[in-house]
Amino acid sequence: MKLPRPVIPTLVALAFFGGWEWLVSSGRVNDVLVPAPSQILQWFLEALKSGELLSATWVTMRRLIIGFAIGVSLGVPLGALSAQVRWIRDTIGVLALGLQTLPSVCWVPLALLWFGIREEAVLFVVVMGTIWAVVIAVQEAVLNVPPLFLRAAQTMGSNGWHLWSHVIFPAALPGVISGMKQGWAFAWRSLMAAEIFVVIVTGFGLGSLLNAGRELLRMDQVMGVMAVVMLVGLLADLIFFAPIERWLRRSRGLAR
Repeated sequence: MKLPRPVIPTLVALAFFGGWEWLVSSGRVNDVLVPAPSQILQWFLEALKSGELLSATWVTMRRLIIGFAIGVSLGVPLGALSAQVRWIRDTIGVLALGLQTLPSVCWVPLALLWFGIREEAVLFVVVMGTIWAVVIAVQEAVLNVPPLFLRAAQTMGSNGWHLWSHVIFPAALPGVISGMKQGWAFAWRSLMAAEIFVVIVTGFGLGSLLNAGRELLRMDQVMGVMAVVMLVGLLADLIFFAPIERWLRRSRGLAR
């Protein structure tokens, strides 16, 4: 049996060892659609030197953090309320499940009609992409708290806010953090969709930079921006979510 040739490792090796010109000249790679890694690196350094990349990254991160904070601040109490009240779970809970499956780009026309080409339109799309994932995650986390915990706490006189703050919320905290992490990912996707379609002169973000590269047929810029988006997402997980998850595992005796 003939073994398949390792296409991707071969392309990577040739790209970094000076063989990209041979791949282009032999017709195996279209340099317009697939730029060389050196071209992507050159664009990255030029955009970094000119300040264009840092400015776009700052604009995008500012929108992302504000929209994500609004979505979490609305989604956590709404999810907890949905878990506690049956008729809210049967209405808003079901609605949240349906709206979460709605692609984020579907909110863009509605945001443009309601807010126009303004900053609020982008934030609206980010909030809509965040809030429903958080609502569902918090609702399921609260519903999955073992009833034994609740009965034991109520037997010892805990109820109301004390029960929530000392029993339910600490027990549901891993699910809440997982929901926030998922909401962060949905917020990223929503923001990229919003910035591609809503070009605001006062705030040129990474999504707008990505769309500009597409219109100019600058694939090095497109792939460079994609790499920056992935890098920022990984850094956010390493800096914010990973330490919280490690603390949760240690506090519950689950750390190996």
